[in-house]
Amino acid sequence: MDSKGKKIGILLVLCAVLVVMAAVVVVNFNAFMGKGKPAANITASEPSGQILEADGKVKGANLTAFLQDKDFFDAETSNSSNGSQATYDEVDENGAVIRTLTLLASSVERDIRVKVVDDRGNVVSGHEFLVEVEDTGAYIDEDKDGIIRIPDLKPGDYRVSLHEQAGFQVPAEPAKVSVKSIVSYTTIDDISYFVHSEADVDILKDDTAHNEAVDEEDEDDSQYKALWEMEERDNAVSLGIDVSKWNGEIDWDVVKAEGVDFAIIRCGYRGSSSGWLVEDPYFFQNIQGAKRAGIKVGVYFFTQAIDLVEAVEEASMVITLLGDTKLDFPIFIDTEGANGGRADNLDAATRTAVVNAFCQTIQNAGLEAGVYASRNWYLNRLNIDDLYGYKIWLAEYRETPLYEGNYDLWQYTSSGSVAGIEGRVDLNVSYLGY
Repeated sequence: MDSKGKKIGILLVLCAVLVVMAAVVVVNFNAFMGKGKPAANITASEPSGQILEADGKVKGANLTAFLQDKDFFDAETSNSSNGSQATYDEVDENGAVIRTLTLLASSVERDIRVKVVDDRGNVVSGHEFLVEVEDTGAYIDEDKDGIIRIPDLKPGDYRVSLHEQAGFQVPAEPAKVSVKSIVSYTTIDDISYFVHSEADVDILKDDTAHNEAVDEEDEDDSQYKALWEMEERDNAVSLGIDVSKWNGEIDWDVVKAEGVDFAIIRCGYRGSSSGWLVEDPYFFQNIQGAKRAGIKVGVYFFTQAIDLVEAVEEASMVITLLGDTKLDFPIFIDTEGANGGRADNLDAATRTAVVNAFCQTIQNAGLEAGVYASRNWYLNRLNIDDLYGYKIWLAEYRETPLYEGNYDLWQYTSSGSVAGIEGRVDLNVSYLGY
């Protein structure tokens, strides 16, 4: 094709494009000006007698009429299968919200433990709840903590009901519970309801552990302030510390750099006066900090249990607090004096039984158990021959222990000094090999 033909072809194409564009403009202009058929149809279908306002609304229409139509909204539905709980919060005649309560009941040994909880599973405190055990009697929550313990019951099946309480909707049906005849060395599932923070106790009366490692034959442990040097370790596999809230804020990276291989961290204690289970406020902070720094960890619990049930409670608390946290060292029960604490006067047989109950509960949960005590307590306050299968942690403050029994860890001073920790700290040697 010559150049003249090409020019003619291009001209024709341009003309066609211009025609199409003009058609599009005309169509859209008519629609915009309201001259199209759809608008005409709408006008023709307007109901007679109705006048449209400029905004398209019918003149004189009541736009809130639907609020007076009782059938407009769906009927209120129930959240529960029996229809006892409404979708919206119920209120009393004064407009106050009525809270729904639930009873939780469990048994450890010849007892019933009742928890009054709200719809979020939290224990409801501050009220003097009254529960009734069928064919047994009524019991009052005198300390208003939402927990009622009912002791000295015969084994068997029981039904527990909650009496009416102003401002609350109580369960329509009683809670059922089977009372056990003897404690089993297994984790108590609801132990978390019985664990307190230090805000709930008088710590001057309850946190009174007193290390009785020192006796007339022990040396002044203030001379032993440093971690052993490598050449002094002999057969010691690792060097470590044990800490609690009393050691305050710890710089775990500095502690690691000082040569500390492991730390045994207190997770809690039983109040030596109140008998309550109390979590150490620094526990999670310490265990997380030590693990992040690459320090191996174990835990200990200061016991004031006076019977097997309380020992199982203490072990259950430790297991529950740990959750999925992995340990490198055992879980130790710390048995020592408490300056007149509730367990100080136990005889050796009872104290040994308590320690065994704690350790067996720990082992039944698949964890490693151990015992911490001084030489004096191993010799005079415990029956060491009845403690087998557990790791032994000895507290004896001298250059070389006089204790002749087997032990796996040795706490050789309470007057240690380690950078990263302000003040004194207990120092230990481990022969465990890990």
